[in-house]
Amino acid sequence: MPEFLDTEHAEVLRTAERLADELVALSVRVDASDVGMAVREASKSAGVFGMTQPVPVGGTEAGALALVVVRDTLGSHNVTHLPGVFGPSPGVLADIGEPLRSQFLLPYLAGELRSGFGFTEPANAPRHTWARRDGDELVVNGAKSYVTGGADADFINALVEVEGVGPAMVLIETNRAGVTLKQRFGTLDGSHHAAFTFADVRVPDTHVIGEAGGGLRRAMSQINATRMAIAADCIGQCRFAIDLVEQTLLERAGRRGSTDEPARVGTDLERATLGDMRIAAYAARSALYRTARLLDAGENAVNEVMAAKSLATETLSRICDDAVQLVGG
Repeated sequence: MPEFLDTEHAEVLRTAERLADELVALSVRVDASDVGMAVREASKSAGVFGMTQPVPVGGTEAGALALVVVRDTLGSHNVTHLPGVFGPSPGVLADIGEPLRSQFLLPYLAGELRSGFGFTEPANAPRHTWARRDGDELVVNGAKSYVTGGADADFINALVEVEGVGPAMVLIETNRAGVTLKQRFGTLDGSHHAAFTFADVRVPDTHVIGEAGGGLRRAMSQINATRMAIAADCIGQCRFAIDLVEQTLLERAGRRGSTDEPARVGTDLERATLGDMRIAAYAARSALYRTARLLDAGENAVNEVMAAKSLATETLSRICDDAVQLVGG
């Protein structure tokens, strides 16, 4: 259990534990085709679904620590991968005005539209994706690789260098002339990314998200949230893997022992490996929770977020490798 949780976050933890237990049971009894809807309804009933959504559209807009507590808890029950636990978050569309709010943000939050996030440039790109003004339009050229959710997206929020202005986030519909989906590819977490090219794509200048020239700062805010989500999922899964190893070693000891003289739990090497797994998970988890508190305090924690995400993912990778050896060996 995380240390030093105040009353509010302790209640969040209890809510997450109840939801996790419900999702474990639900994932077994519900048909795979209906899991998404069932998860969504359970999450809404628990008050978790809206934690990633703004208050004006019915969400609760939870802080970083509350989201970490929930994701960590769900991960420890191995249900963090289920679809529909959290509602769509506005991401870079947060606080936008009209017409983008009515045309894109509200339908997106309602689940009627899907978005992609275009930040990374291909390694061989001659220049970053750019745009020039032509009357009341922007003409966009370039390419984006690793567009998160891009292949299924109705629109992409892309970081674009606007000539004479600087970096800006620009909303580009995927059905506009000149937008080409070049490649879709899966990743180990079960999600997908896509590669796009833009050839003289014309979009209204009202599709600039937020202040022109402030695109990089707005993009980084979404990247920070995504990194924290990944880190929290991984930390929870570390606990799941460690608990599985411990349970397996206890079961083996029970089979080897007798009522008069119970067997020792695992070999010296197995116990040492399990201890190392716990140490690594503790360190990564501590870094994550400290980072969440920094964010909630309003600190600029970009570097800490990067470190927490890197530490969490690398730790989970090593713990899973060791778990396979101990459980399978």
